[in-house]
Amino acid sequence: MIEEKLETVTLTDRQRKAQRSRSIAIGVALAVLVVIFYIATIVKFGHNLSGKM
Repeated sequence: MIEEKLETVTLTDRQRKAQRSRSIAIGVALAVLVVIFYIATIVKFGHNLSGKM
């Protein structure tokens, strides 16, 4: 049986900090997109409902 060693990457503190910053930025961007789509949906439905009924 051949045992294969997995190659792992050990991040430095600076790389971990940069990775965390990127993750936070991506999370904030996704949250902003969700809010924009939510507001656009409410505005679109509100406009359609007020004109038809």
